Amino acid sequence: MNETFKDSSKAPMILERRGQIAEMVRRNGSVRVGELAERFHVSEVTIRLDLVALEKEGELMRDRGGAIAQRLLVPVQSLMGMELRSQLNNDSKKRIGQAAAQFVQPGDTIILDAGTTVVEMVPFLAGIERLTVVTNALNVALALNEKTTAKVLLLGGNLSRESCSTLGPIGERTLADMVVQKTFLGAQALDMRHGITDSTPEIAQSKRAMIHAARKVVLLVDSSKWGRGAFIKVAPVGAVHTLISDAGLPGEARTSLEQSGVELIMA
Repeated sequence: MNETFKDSSKAPMILERRGQIAEMVRRNGSVRVGELAERFHVSEVTIRLDLVALEKEGELMRDRGGAIAQRLLVPVQSLMGMELRSQLNNDSKKRIGQAAAQFVQPGDTIILDAGTTVVEMVPFLAGIERLTVVTNALNVALALNEKTTAKVLLLGGNLSRESCSTLGPIGERTLADMVVQKTFLGAQALDMRHGITDSTPEIAQSKRAMIHAARKVVLLVDSSKWGRGAFIKVAPVGAVHTLISDAGLPGEARTSLEQSGVELIMA
């Protein structure tokens, strides 16, 4: 978020409220300022500031008296800040992470992508022995160090503060020399026409290198990512072997994915 919070102790509450508002808009299609003020026990002025901030992040469109959902395809203009992204669809992300961890076996070498969904796998990897994890994500590496006994290989490169990860040719060259059992990939957006898309060429190129290094590609995306279009194509849907999402994924999306040969798991 670009907004500077006057009281830093309130920042987590503000981020959580905005994350819940964004989720309500996605689920219901629209929200009203008065209803939100009553629900969250704040003033209508505060809610309007929330809506302004969320509109700048591409999460909704303000209209008279409230806000409405972006229309499909919803363009993702930039990567939302890590703090706010971590507040969105948190329960779904935990279930997706748990389901993804079931694919990991003792002795595996795997790649974990950056992102607030993939990191939710980490607590469920704690009991897996002789595990080696390659990652470019600082939050993933720190969580692995704290919660597991896995050997962690942190890829080098330029630090991206937005994605909390390393990017660039150093990491891509390292990945080019690897063959791992599985890559667990996150995505900013997904649809059948454009496939996996993301917000910058550097992020997209890093993800492509992770895909090429793996025998099996598992994509972790909550249902809010479906039908959205980001700036850069990463890979077609056919590059994914298994997609793990949540019950909010539309029926037509499930049908299209299964017809394309993707194994679909609802967490």
